[in-house]
Amino acid sequence: MDFRKIVSHVLTVVLTTALFLPFAASASEDGHEGHAHGEKEPFVAGEYIIHHIADAHSIHLWGDEADGVHPVSIPLPIILWTENGLTVFSSGQFHHDDEGKHVVESNGQRFVNFHEKILYATSSPDAHGVYANIDAETHKPVGAQPMDFSITKSVFGMLMIMFIMILVFRAVAKGYKKNAGKAPTGIQNALEPLILFIRDEVAIPSLGAKKADKFLPFLLTVFFFIWLCNILGLVPFLGGFNITGTLGVTMVLAAFVFIITTINANKHYWMHILWPPGVPIPIKFILIPIELVGILLKPLVLMIRLTANISAGHIVILAFVSLIIMFGQQSTGLGMGIGVGAVAFMVFMFFLELLVAFLQAYVFTLLAALYFGDATQDAHH
Repeated sequence: MDFRKIVSHVLTVVLTTALFLPFAASASEDGHEGHAHGEKEPFVAGEYIIHHIADAHSIHLWGDEADGVHPVSIPLPIILWTENGLTVFSSGQFHHDDEGKHVVESNGQRFVNFHEKILYATSSPDAHGVYANIDAETHKPVGAQPMDFSITKSVFGMLMIMFIMILVFRAVAKGYKKNAGKAPTGIQNALEPLILFIRDEVAIPSLGAKKADKFLPFLLTVFFFIWLCNILGLVPFLGGFNITGTLGVTMVLAAFVFIITTINANKHYWMHILWPPGVPIPIKFILIPIELVGILLKPLVLMIRLTANISAGHIVILAFVSLIIMFGQQSTGLGMGIGVGAVAFMVFMFFLELLVAFLQAYVFTLLAALYFGDATQDAHH
């Protein structure tokens, strides 16, 4: 390897380490202070990780009041359907509180944010200072709750990705129209290899040249949407988006695949499911339920695979961050020492996640194309 490349890689690791090690030192100091004065609870890695990969009503950028750093976040609109009708206000009115201790009054009602669930506030707090009806054993809210239609972090991220896709593909379409027969340039030149890759390596082999054009718009849309959502989740200091790691998002994507497959399926597809040819009648009654379950299992597999793989990458990176914090609570020097190795693994995982972001978009698109091809293939005699 070229010496300059070696130096470049070393500097990358060193600079990234320098970026994260202050958090270890801060965590170490806060940990000792908490144990000495009883002001802070012990660090729980599981809660920390879940908090960062879960959806939220604001986009947290940096800072934590527990560490003495004023948190900076982008507030998002809270949209509720309540007993008094539609209620809209900014999540910034909660002042970074998600423990149900800060009450917001709007439209003649009172609300709290309890672990990113918007609840009706009680007239007085409980023993823990929470203004909500919380079950003492399960620690979950009970009683009536408003219907939440808020623009959460994941929804905002999806809208942003959709807006970017519209702008980019309009520019590409204009480029093809304006420079017909000429070599592509600019953004058109950058995206053409990916567009041709999905067409020539995914759509045509799975569906055939005659049927590929019918499903290609959906396949291109879902590929670029998933890929860009995955890339957005890897941008540092931008709120930690985990769009395709959210079951609700992947469930809708899988539902689209299921609906398109079902609507376009021909009689040969349904015949093989509802009355498999060439199979003894007693065996048919065993195969038919299995085939019917398989219809639902296909989109379910799509949903779980995408969610699990994207969330797993974020969890691994956050686990290394948790290691720095936990060891940093024991000793500043120990936190700094563990931080060097942990950050090196985090850098490795980050670049691996860049590959996974593309692969998961490709796999989802490929499986969708295979399902479409299986449902529309002609009968073989």
